[in-house]
Amino acid sequence: MADVLIVLVLLGIAVAGAAVAVRYRSVMRAARERIERSGSRVARTDYGSIAYARVGSGYPVLAVHGNAGGFDQGLMLAGRTIDPRFQVITPSRFGYPGSPMPSRASVAMQADAFAALLDALFIREAAVVGYSAGSASALQFAVRHPERVPALVLVEPVAPGKGPVMQKPIFTVFFKNNFIYWATVTFFQPIVGGAWAGVPRGKRLTPEDKGDVRALLMSLLPVSARIDGSLFDIYVSTPGLLNDQEGNDYPVGSIRAPTLVVSAVDDPLALHENARALAGKIPNARLLAVPGGGHMLLGHDEDVRQGITEFLHDNGIPGRTPP
Repeated sequence: MADVLIVLVLLGIAVAGAAVAVRYRSVMRAARERIERSGSRVARTDYGSIAYARVGSGYPVLAVHGNAGGFDQGLMLAGRTIDPRFQVITPSRFGYPGSPMPSRASVAMQADAFAALLDALFIREAAVVGYSAGSASALQFAVRHPERVPALVLVEPVAPGKGPVMQKPIFTVFFKNNFIYWATVTFFQPIVGGAWAGVPRGKRLTPEDKGDVRALLMSLLPVSARIDGSLFDIYVSTPGLLNDQEGNDYPVGSIRAPTLVVSAVDDPLALHENARALAGKIPNARLLAVPGGGHMLLGHDEDVRQGITEFLHDNGIPGRTPP
């Protein structure tokens, strides 16, 4: 009888393992197909190949994705926060899908690569929207190429000041292996999902919120295609900006572009106090304080989209053809 039970247990484990493997392969196939169907292109520049997606036909907006992202994440974030009447250009930053990490890469070099991409697209200027960790290169672009940035928007930006403690080795383990990452966010999402997505502790999520969190976490697959860029953000760009209290590497006081800083008051990842201080350092900046929603601005997409649209409109962007 004991032998029969052992056989049944082993058989159950084998069946469960096979089912998990089938499910994992299906998810990964869908993730790769989603990226392939996104309509991305590749520009050849002096800074290497830059993958980008381009949608719409209005005034150009350069949408700069956050950590663990890519042009596909940029499309998703822009779809939630940028009015579809604008033309969105969303590149993969260095080390993200389609944009290899160059030797001796820096945030300043990434900003110059944005200029090279616009040159390749015959676009002289574009409004810039930087999301989360993408704020570092968005700020550098505004500093280094002021004539090309008529307006700057920073959404849940990394900014000089305090930052959450990042468990870098743990991040490296989970974000280097596609299966480990998928299994973690699939079977343990209630435990890790909120923290990874920047959901405030104790926040009660609606079914729609839970769907948005899951969609964001699953959109990072395949994480193996994003690890070089993620590690650069974790070890270089984010700490470099967080620790630049004196504005030596990020002289934001020299930014000429009208700037809108969007920040949720309860964001546990990109702290609101840092965003508020950043808005105070940029000469022509204003703060849009969102009264909740955490890092993902859950439940406030329409408010943020309207705020960004009004800001761009106030600065003469809608309907204006760039020179």
